[in-house]
Amino acid sequence: MPMLSLKCAKEIPDELLKELSTVVAETIGKPEQYVMVAAEKADMLMSGAPGDAAFAEIKSLGGLNRVVNHELTMKICVLLNDHLGIPGDRVYVTFQSLERDHWGWNGSLFD
Repeated sequence: MPMLSLKCAKEIPDELLKELSTVVAETIGKPEQYVMVAAEKADMLMSGAPGDAAFAEIKSLGGLNRVVNHELTMKICVLLNDHLGIPGDRVYVTFQSLERDHWGWNGSLFD
């Protein structure tokens, strides 16, 4: 159920997508078979300046809290810096916990 949506000023390689999927699953404590990572290249402006930046949005059915969110932010920033050279101060990460009946999958809702 966890979903990471990434918008970035650079092309995102498949290797990075896989690493993000693993990090999300392990950090939130959900099976990776339910994790989705979607990424798209986007024109970005941050702090009044164009250039390398990224925005990550994480949604999950449970598993998010202050400790987990902090750890995910740290790990995502490290991966984006290592793979794309985007420094952490050019990355925003947001989190949203959803109710089970607000998430559809396989023709139904999670109960």
